[in-house]
Amino acid sequence: MQITLPEGMRKAVRADWRAHADITTEAFSEDPVLTWMMGTQRGLKSVFRTLAREVYIPKGECHIIPGKGATMWEPWGADASPGTLQLLMFALGQTLYGSDGAMQRGMKSAEVMAANHPKDRHWYLFTIGTTKSARGQGVGKTLLRPVLEACDRDGMPVYLENSNPDNSGFYRAHGFERMAEPFELADGSPCMEPMWREPKPAR
Repeated sequence: MQITLPEGMRKAVRADWRAHADITTEAFSEDPVLTWMMGTQRGLKSVFRTLAREVYIPKGECHIIPGKGATMWEPWGADASPGTLQLLMFALGQTLYGSDGAMQRGMKSAEVMAANHPKDRHWYLFTIGTTKSARGQGVGKTLLRPVLEACDRDGMPVYLENSNPDNSGFYRAHGFERMAEPFELADGSPCMEPMWREPKPAR
């Protein structure tokens, strides 16, 4: 898939892992699901640093606008699931920095998300986030547009799980629709809203 990035936005490389993860951590610092799951900001940062460095940058498609925003994508056909080493890194990070039970909640959540993940071909938007200082400047739209345009050209749907109800309107404005009822990751946990975007025909 040919993705054309605008000026100021680039594909993240391994050396970007820390900056990419820290932008994402700031973006999700008040997220209902992630706050419930990890319990601490240091635990959340540990997860995103491992995901950026070990999983999504080397195995997926990550974009960054330095100091402003970042995304983690899993293209169709890629396998961005963590291996044994990555799971050990998660465990160590949560043992050191997470709240009690964070690793167990994280593992159970991953199982529930996998069970609800659609099987049809699609690109998966795992995370999109902006720094607090960049909000309201159209950064989120800028981050989404290149992949959505490429998916439209190639007839590729896009899937995401919305972990914050405050973001539903943003996603709907970009063509996403709720594809099923929101689901809990555990009894009494905040819900994930599964959303799907069909490719848009060229105008």
